[in-house]
Amino acid sequence: MKKRSLLLLAIYFFLFQQCSNQPEEPKEKKTWRSASEINTRLGKGINIGNTYEAMPSWQSPFDPADLKRIADLGFTHVRLPIRWERDDRSMSAAPYTIEHSFMSTIQSVVDEALRQKLHIILNMHHHDALMVNPAGEKARFLSQWEQIAGLFKEYPDSLLFEILNEPHDKLTPTLWNNYLEEALQVIRKTNPKRCVLVGTAEWGGVGGLRSLVIPDDPQVILTIHYYNPFQFTHQGAGWSEGSDAWLGTQWRDTEFERQAVEEDFKTIVRLAVEKHIPVHVGEFGAYSRADIQSRVRWTRFLARWFEQQGFSWAYWEWNSGFGIYDPQKGRYQTQLVDALISDPMPEPYIPEYMNLYSSDFTNGQSDGWFLSNNDASARSSMAIANNKVTVTVTQPGALGWHIQFIKPGIGIEKGKTYRLYFSASSPDSDYRSLEVAITRNSDPWTAYGNRSVVIDKSRSSYNLLFTSVQNDPQARIVFSLGNAGNTRVVLSDIHLMEVKF
Repeated sequence: MKKRSLLLLAIYFFLFQQCSNQPEEPKEKKTWRSASEINTRLGKGINIGNTYEAMPSWQSPFDPADLKRIADLGFTHVRLPIRWERDDRSMSAAPYTIEHSFMSTIQSVVDEALRQKLHIILNMHHHDALMVNPAGEKARFLSQWEQIAGLFKEYPDSLLFEILNEPHDKLTPTLWNNYLEEALQVIRKTNPKRCVLVGTAEWGGVGGLRSLVIPDDPQVILTIHYYNPFQFTHQGAGWSEGSDAWLGTQWRDTEFERQAVEEDFKTIVRLAVEKHIPVHVGEFGAYSRADIQSRVRWTRFLARWFEQQGFSWAYWEWNSGFGIYDPQKGRYQTQLVDALISDPMPEPYIPEYMNLYSSDFTNGQSDGWFLSNNDASARSSMAIANNKVTVTVTQPGALGWHIQFIKPGIGIEKGKTYRLYFSASSPDSDYRSLEVAITRNSDPWTAYGNRSVVIDKSRSSYNLLFTSVQNDPQARIVFSLGNAGNTRVVLSDIHLMEVKF
């Protein structure tokens, strides 16, 4: 029996030696997908808003169970806005250390999102000190990203970083181009392949694209925020001055309302194709004081249209003023959920139109239009030929309204909806913005409806739809052109119509 045991022990030892001499199986390598593939995987998302970016007085507490609810609804990613600059979260002086407890809190949210098979975007939100004092806060900004990137460097590629939410104020477009490049370099020291989202200056909207220098980095995704028409999406929003006057503004899903969206994104769609850069719409939403049917129509169209363009998107937001979930009642806003997740794209609504005004520039006549240089630094001139007006800006003002092309004497009535239609081009530019508005013809120059458009060398048509909040028999049509020098703007076929629903 003893000999048998010794024999078995010898065999075991021999086999152990043989196994230990075999080369180890290679460890599984982390897969890093391309930015395009990651953007496709992001798909439909939602912002966990009014939580970690909020101040304590208006903060919604985070519930980890929300991430399962979000995944179960069919969303595939969450965007987590975070205010890192709060004094109770990070040091305001060197070495700018982020509190360990707060880092652990954010890490737990990331871990739970990944556990629910959600991609997650971490951003830097409401960095107000950086906006007011870029030079003084730059070191803190870069140090914070160094710490965040270091903590998450071993995480899978389903975690993404977004450098900064809505740069504005003294963080000018030029400064922002420099700061984002430096922040990206800091991130790349520890995360050389992680996808990073880069937004535009001037509050993150489509208009800021004209001044954005997109880094030469294959793992960058362009992110844009969209809240047009603003008087619809922000009606009754207490933080937007004058928003109570917009209450009752509807979005009917007409072909021209859709066309306005397509016009706003024209340059982005072209850029995405030409530069092969993925696009993520990081915020879009309509505030809860708008009527629910208009909110559903607007949300549904944008979600489906973004998907048709190959954009990923994140709705603003989960459980507050724009939200789709009521945490107190444990109840979903089902119509909005369906609009985001499952509703198909319907046919547009087609109303009737009654023409009220059509421009007439035949025989070189001005038809009551005039050009106004409203600032001493601004210079422009106009010429009329072939039923078109050409405005040449030789010296821009600091602001768009410093040069304006104006038609007074336009009558509008409270509660009626209007469509302003016009054709425009800029023979000297592939990217030239202008603002069109219907306003009061005296101080305080109240805008009844307005929007910015981007025009290029090709002649295209544009629309402004708005519902008047008051009677004004002497309103004016205004094109503000003073934000770009050495350019021509050609305008024609200007029509104002009443929309008959």
